[in-house]
Amino acid sequence: MFLGAIGMQQIIVIALIVLLLFGGKKIPELMKGIGKGVKQFKDGMNGLDDELKENNAKDSAD
Repeated sequence: MFLGAIGMQQIIVIALIVLLLFGGKKIPELMKGIGKGVKQFKDGMNGLDDELKENNAKDSAD
């Protein structure tokens, strides 16, 4: 729903603003940092899921 409200012109304007604020050299570094953060978040969520499954298995065995 949200992406349907954003048109191509708005995406181009946002991209230009980001380019002006951070510069061409900083954007790859920024994206790399965001990617690492997302990966760490996913790893944390997977670790939490594994712990919950482990605890449920222990509770079921008792």
